[in-house]
Amino acid sequence: MGSAARSVAIAATDGMLHFELALAQEVFGSCPDAVPGPWYDVRVCGPQAVRVGRFLLEPDCGLDRLADADTVIVPALADVEQDPPAELVEAVRAAHAAGARMVSLCTGVFALAAAGVLDGLRATTHWAHTGELARRYPRVEVDPDVLYVDNGQVLTSAGKSAAMDLCLHLVRRDHGSAIANVTARRLVVPPHRAGGQAQFVTTPVPAQDDHPLAELLPWAMRRLDRPLTVEDLARRANLSSRHLARQFRSVTGTTPLRWLLTQRIRRAQELLETTDDSIDTIAAASGLGTSTTLRRHFHRTLGVPPDTYRRTFRA
Repeated sequence: MGSAARSVAIAATDGMLHFELALAQEVFGSCPDAVPGPWYDVRVCGPQAVRVGRFLLEPDCGLDRLADADTVIVPALADVEQDPPAELVEAVRAAHAAGARMVSLCTGVFALAAAGVLDGLRATTHWAHTGELARRYPRVEVDPDVLYVDNGQVLTSAGKSAAMDLCLHLVRRDHGSAIANVTARRLVVPPHRAGGQAQFVTTPVPAQDDHPLAELLPWAMRRLDRPLTVEDLARRANLSSRHLARQFRSVTGTTPLRWLLTQRIRRAQELLETTDDSIDTIAAASGLGTSTTLRRHFHRTLGVPPDTYRRTFRA
């Protein structure tokens, strides 16, 4: 970091969520005892008093001061259906042009995208909003599975606690792993989490019950421990395999076999969280056959092996 503290500007506007803003302030605004040199110089930038969640916040300076910082952090926006505040977008654009390191936490990514900062870059946000981000900003390469993305000077995080992962990653980049570990220990959080946000997503079946597969999907869910083919599903739905594939794509956004695999993985997750069953037993109960097959598909889908997942999520 050099001899001087790295300046960090946290943007604050009406309609932001307090969790990510407070998290950034806690990580970068409190210097651990073990740090031998300068820490961060943090200021909150916003237009006069702003409403952040349930709290009224008085910023240290205006949004125009974002452009003076080495690192700019944009916390989460509460309403992603609305365009980010124009003054925030303009301040983000100016800070990026001035060479600041740009960081978004959760849905703060929408402000970076609106400012053009993410054009041609890979980015992420909370899994519930990755589809909206991709739809509104097609020039952004949206990755829905990771906890954060580091493009060097532009970094984005997934939702909520993934903001902590990214903030600790920045500390690790600036001060090294030992100081990042000390910071994480002070905050009583893991210094690094395995896998991506795919392991936190729960989308078993469509919520509506008036679609063409309304009877078929629950029928298949009750039989995940048995062999099921596309022909089995088509026969049960009284459809041709081709027509079934079209209906699956329309209702679930994926193919019948991909949907089946996803449900088997979800069943395995549930059993890992709630039982002491062996991996072999869970593999059979979820229809994945052997522990080898379960481990391969589980790791490929969620980014972590079953044993790690069980340790993380076991009630």
